[in-house]
Amino acid sequence: MSQFPLNPCSACGGEVRSQTIPREFSREGTTVRIEGVRALVCVKCGEVYFEPGATDALLGAANALFALSRQNHQVRDRLVGVAP
Repeated sequence: MSQFPLNPCSACGGEVRSQTIPREFSREGTTVRIEGVRALVCVKCGEVYFEPGATDALLGAANALFALSRQNHQVRDRLVGVAP
């Protein structure tokens, strides 16, 4: 991850460091968690910064996980609704 100019933190003036963090997204009662996300995080206030373009990739991954979850629920609902 390249260090784009965000030191100090634009929110509080604290030091910003590169870290690997988890991110959670919720939609329609479903929550997905993505581990290993590279970001710059303020050690003082916790503000999180992503490199340009990283948010698009992260949202794309979250949308793919939501789609898989939706497909899984649809299959499960059909199986539960079948009478023996």
